[in-house]
Amino acid sequence: MLHAERISSFLVCNAQHPAQLAALKHVTQLYVSIDASNAESLRRIDRPLHRDFWERFTACLDILRERRFTQRTVFRLTLVKGFNIADEAAGYADLVARGLPCFIEVKGVTYCGTSASAGAGLTMQNVPFYSEVCAFVEALTTALNERGLGYGIAAEHAHSCCVLIASERFRVDGKWHTLIDYERFFELLEGEGEFGPEDYMGKETPEWATWGKGGFDPRDVRVDRKGRPKEVESGGCG
Repeated sequence: MLHAERISSFLVCNAQHPAQLAALKHVTQLYVSIDASNAESLRRIDRPLHRDFWERFTACLDILRERRFTQRTVFRLTLVKGFNIADEAAGYADLVARGLPCFIEVKGVTYCGTSASAGAGLTMQNVPFYSEVCAFVEALTTALNERGLGYGIAAEHAHSCCVLIASERFRVDGKWHTLIDYERFFELLEGEGEFGPEDYMGKETPEWATWGKGGFDPRDVRVDRKGRPKEVESGGCG
């Protein structure tokens, strides 16, 4: 329905329904929430409904690996201090080795102050600082490189506490290309041939969005709570 109207599709799943994932047709971008690096951490964080949750989870990663040249896949890691950060970079690297996603999006958890959060044992103390997210990303990237997997830190968005790791498949002539060419996606979708994520890779990632630049678009104006212009600190973690 969306594609018929030339509306892009970003699908997020929790890696618990392998049969449906295997049957999935082309989407613009497929996100898979990777909330922990091992079964015990996943049980604590997600409180899954299925007893065979870990088997479902790993089966989905195997499907992603098989589909890595047809779907634009993203592992979505939400870091929760005290739950899934300390000493887990190596475990996450093993999961990446299993699924081989196009991208790995690492973000600090956002605390909403709801009763649901309190019921899960979450407080503001579980929200990592951006520097902690960056340290984890660097540790994860090192672990990936030690496994010879070919990933690098491509972009950051410091004010969203978010960093993007990308497969070297999306680095062209030393420049990252993490954007999507939406028009090209629909042209390929409406064609008859097979296509993969590199075929609708967009233009070069803007310099201000790359690792070490902070990720604040210079065309935007940042303001404080009263709407007054606020000076933006330059640079990020890189």
